[in-house]
Amino acid sequence: MNTITAQEQQTVSALSALAQVQRLRAFRALVVAGPAGLTPGTLSAQLAIAPSALSFHLKELAQADLVSVEPQGRHLIYRAQFDRMNTLLAYLTEHCCGGQPCEVAPPACSDCGDPA
Repeated sequence: MNTITAQEQQTVSALSALAQVQRLRAFRALVVAGPAGLTPGTLSAQLAIAPSALSFHLKELAQADLVSVEPQGRHLIYRAQFDRMNTLLAYLTEHCCGGQPCEVAPPACSDCGDPA
């Protein structure tokens, strides 16, 4: 029987949340902002997304545990959940390259004289 593990379900949830352009952009902006996070107003202005649409997207990211929200006075601060992001990346690359270190050689550059 193919039982879905909790880790697989969390991975699918996270990837599903990120599989939409506006949510992906919002998540990336929060990653760039770092631990300080961003208010919805700042994020809306940066991404040129209507506040109501952004609210929907942030809710989806929060349900997937990719972002957290913290009230600060009259404002909400959204932050990327870096531990969750790193867990997702670790799961996706867990058995990369048969357990050997992955070193992808850069492509040879025919125009720049790089002997690679």
